[in-house]
Amino acid sequence: MGSNTLLLATVALALAAAGSPGEGRKRSREIVTGDRLTLARVARYPPPGTRIPGGFRFGHDGRYLYFLGLEGGGSARALFREEVATGDREIVARPPQAASPSESGLTPEEILRRERQRIQEKGITLYALAARADVAVFDWRGDVYLVRPGQDPLRLTETPASEIDPQLSPGGTRLAFARDGDLYVLDLASLEETRLTEGARDGVSHGIAEYIAQEEMDRSSGFWWSPDGSRIAYAEVDETGVPVYPIVHQGKAEREVESTRYPFAGGPNARVRLGIVPVQGGDTVWVRLPDTGDDFYIPRVRWDEGGSLLVQVQSRDQRRLRLVRADPVTGGATLLLEDRSDTWVDLHDDLRPLRDGRFLWSSAATGFRHLELRGRDGALIRRLTSGDWPIDALEGVDEEEGLVFFSGAREGPLERPIYRTRLDGGPVERVTADPGWHQAVFSRDGRLFVDVHDSAAAPPRVLLRDAAGREVRLLDANADPEPEALGLEPPEFVTLKTAGNVLLHGAIYKPRPLQKGRKHPAIVRVYGGPTALSVKNSWELTQDLRAQYLARHGYVVFRLDNRGTPRRGRAFEAALDRRLGSVEAEDQIAGARYLAGLPYVDEERIGIYGWSYGGYMAARCILKAPDLFKAAVAGAPVADWDGYDTHYTERYMGTPRENAAGYRDSSLLPLAPLLEGRLLIVHGMADENVHFRHTARFLNALNSARRRYDLLVFPDERHLPRGEEDRRYLETRIVEHFDRALK
Repeated sequence: MGSNTLLLATVALALAAAGSPGEGRKRSREIVTGDRLTLARVARYPPPGTRIPGGFRFGHDGRYLYFLGLEGGGSARALFREEVATGDREIVARPPQAASPSESGLTPEEILRRERQRIQEKGITLYALAARADVAVFDWRGDVYLVRPGQDPLRLTETPASEIDPQLSPGGTRLAFARDGDLYVLDLASLEETRLTEGARDGVSHGIAEYIAQEEMDRSSGFWWSPDGSRIAYAEVDETGVPVYPIVHQGKAEREVESTRYPFAGGPNARVRLGIVPVQGGDTVWVRLPDTGDDFYIPRVRWDEGGSLLVQVQSRDQRRLRLVRADPVTGGATLLLEDRSDTWVDLHDDLRPLRDGRFLWSSAATGFRHLELRGRDGALIRRLTSGDWPIDALEGVDEEEGLVFFSGAREGPLERPIYRTRLDGGPVERVTADPGWHQAVFSRDGRLFVDVHDSAAAPPRVLLRDAAGREVRLLDANADPEPEALGLEPPEFVTLKTAGNVLLHGAIYKPRPLQKGRKHPAIVRVYGGPTALSVKNSWELTQDLRAQYLARHGYVVFRLDNRGTPRRGRAFEAALDRRLGSVEAEDQIAGARYLAGLPYVDEERIGIYGWSYGGYMAARCILKAPDLFKAAVAGAPVADWDGYDTHYTERYMGTPRENAAGYRDSSLLPLAPLLEGRLLIVHGMADENVHFRHTARFLNALNSARRRYDLLVFPDERHLPRGEEDRRYLETRIVEHFDRALK
């Protein structure tokens, strides 16, 4: 339930359709009003205003820009290339068998990797570019295809097994991938294959990121090419000590059991070590990490320009993050720096080696994450940013001009501009002028960047900008007529203060027009977990068709970001340390009481819904404040944190042995006797993230307490309902549930 899972929950809530109190009545209303916001539309992916290109990457010399986009009204993504100077655009690869771009041909490994990376698109969804050549590769149904402009894609592999995570050498002459748990290299001239590792077996793999790395650390790869293409660093993962968790696919015609290794909080983790091997094959040099002990994480690995390996090592309790430099010849490693915290140290991707040996880094040691310039030995040279606001990410560097580009919350948590400052120190300058949310992809030299800009008032547009923020060219105007045709309107942003004088940000979707004197039922849309915002000046809020549908059908819908959410600094985020479900629930309850005090809200008719962490929060709020919440929908809720994974859970809670009281207090199970309102629990039985076991344990507690509840189970769905029919039925049931309880 880390950043990936938080993204998943956001997508789940945005994709989900808003159902009706009855199909006949709903269809009748649509015929009368001509409302285009139908159940069929809100269940369909993608949401309105989001059919824009993605996956932008500048080529090695900055001449070309690559990206994934749609052809016309199609649904399968193709790989495009645009000449930066002229804007000339061409398709360099279409998905093979484009007439059938569904997931039906995906291998089990691909399906699970898509779950980890939250991929919803069809067609070509991932590709890799060579660092110093105009060559690309993509995988399709387990095999790898080579893309050279002007030529049809060349199928490089055709095996029963999947080639996992294909990556080109920097010069584009070789391809590396993992297959059946071992690492291989393919020479693209001779098409000769070399196996680099041996010994893969059940629970042991080489070159494949373990579950925790993919799900919670945002590390999807398990190997890394050296800059000169002569070596590959890879992770050997030993999960034999991690328990096997079986998922029985109960809805299938054939008996099918999926067995995965899942590290439960307080239990054993995968044991990971780093090796370095020549691409021609040979002995592995094992990296000797200093003073790590036996239980640690390797969240980030990269090579620097000089050919040494930079490794980030995180302690099991996540209160220490070390950066070490390893010698690829000897395997010896030296410590460069160490970040410490009395709560936890967040992971980041802000390490950027410079050509002169110095490097950029970020740290939250001051209470807010800021950029630092450090020497080759790790010594601090200067802090580049400061103040009571955090940076989000290092976005790009222009070494020739001495400029550093980054995103941050200097204007507050609702805005995300792009800024710049100088390597030798100086003021912070805002680069993007437009209000709202900016996501940037910079060229390697930092002279240009792609700006994907949106706001609550406008769907995303894609622009090419120079380093000063000036528009070079509009790459995609996003002429999607749907937002206007559907009559989508942004919510109203509000602020409120809790009894403890904590300022919180919220957003309200109102029925329109509001009738004077009429009081409406209200529903809180909650996420509430660490690492994700629900309230921001972004199209993400306006495209939330569930909220839009509910507001159009007479409900007031409310979002609130509680303590523990990001972009507010360490003290705000760490308020939930060792006690999940405490301050988050307190703030959401305070927000609902604020909602109840609005003149157009009926305080006797308030509900709440959420998914994943939000499902946990929805259930917790109706249990903790039965006088306030009369109905709740809890999707894929965590019932007890002892059943969730190590890296996410222990970051905030420690282990069950260290923090027994915290685990007991954060659990839903002891609260089951407090249920008074109407609760609908929804879960996919094939959920490999928040296992269906969480709901089963919660049901046992509710049964023992003789509490009434409703249950909706999807036997074939995982953490996010992907089937359009399932989503339509889900949303019909959700709205029926609220209508019965609140109308």
